[in-house]
Amino acid sequence: MISLFGKPEKVQKAEPSLLERLKASVTKTKAALAETVDNIFLGQKQIDPAALKHLETALLSADLGVKTTREILDSVRGKLERNALSDTAQLKREIKSHVTRILQSANGAERVLGAANGDREPRVIFIVGVNGAGKTTSIGKLANRLRQQDLKVVLCAADTFRAAAIEQLEIWAKRNGVEIIKQKSGSDPAAVVFDAMSAAKARNADVVLVDTAGRLHTKSNLMAELEKMKRTAAKVIPGAPHDVLLVMDATTGQNGLAQAREFTGAVGVTGIVLTKLDGTAKGGVVVAISRELGLPVRYVGVGEKAADLLPFDSQEFVDSLFE
Repeated sequence: MISLFGKPEKVQKAEPSLLERLKASVTKTKAALAETVDNIFLGQKQIDPAALKHLETALLSADLGVKTTREILDSVRGKLERNALSDTAQLKREIKSHVTRILQSANGAERVLGAANGDREPRVIFIVGVNGAGKTTSIGKLANRLRQQDLKVVLCAADTFRAAAIEQLEIWAKRNGVEIIKQKSGSDPAAVVFDAMSAAKARNADVVLVDTAGRLHTKSNLMAELEKMKRTAAKVIPGAPHDVLLVMDATTGQNGLAQAREFTGAVGVTGIVLTKLDGTAKGGVVVAISRELGLPVRYVGVGEKAADLLPFDSQEFVDSLFE
C-alpha cells in the first residue's frame, strides 16, 4: 500500500484468533494423534483389527491416558464387529466424538475467573503446583488478562521459600501495573496471605492471586501449609479461596497427572492451568485430566509472552486436533 507521500505504508497484520493460536499450539499433539491414525491405516480400504494395536500406541503416546485409550478401543472394536465402522474417516470421527464427550463433561460449567462476588468481596484465587511447572509466570499472565478486563488485581507473594520467587512476582506486578503484597523471604506464608486479604478488602480489589510454594520433597508439610493459608484467607474474606488453580506442565504428561491427584486430594483444586502446551506431543493429557480427575482446564499456556495464556475451549481444542 502506497501513502500520499509515495512511501509504502506498513500494513497492520491482523492478530491471530484464539482458535488459530490454539491450532498452532497443538501441532505436535496432532501429529502424534490424528496424523498417526492416518498413517496407520494408509491405503487400507477397511480397518484391519490387527492395526488397532498401533492405534493403541498412538493414543497412549499422545497421553490420552490408559482409561480413555481402553474406552476408545472397546468402542471401536464393538463398532467393527457390528460393521458400523469401516474407514479411517469414520474411525477419526469416533475418536473425536469420544474425546469431545469427555472434555465437555468436565469443562461444561465454564465461568469467568475474577468475576466479582455478589457482596463485592474480592475473589480469591490460589495458584498451586510443583516448582518448575510455570506457576509464578502463569500468575503474571493471568494478572495481565484480568487487567485487560478492567479488574483491579492484587498479587500475594506467599511463596516465601523458593529463591527469587518474590522478586519474580514483583517483576510481573510492575509489568502489569498491579499491587503486590509481600514480606521478606522465609516469612510465614499464612501471614502474607492475611496481609494480602486485608489489603485487597481495603482497596476494593476485584481479584487476589495468591502464589504458593511447590516443594515436592516435603509434601505433607506443603499440604498442611496450604490448608493453613486457606483457613487464614477465609477468616478475612468468607468463602475464600473461591478458586484453587493447579498449574501443570503439559510436557510431564502422566507424571503431572500423579501430582495433580495429590494436590486435588489435599487442597480441593477447582481447575487446571496447563502450561507449555506448544512444546509437547503429549497434549492429550488434557483429556486424561478431564477423564481421570474430572477437573476443568481453565487456561492453557502457548508461549512466553504475557498474552500467551488462553482460555480453554474444549470444542476448539478437539477441532484443532482433528481438522
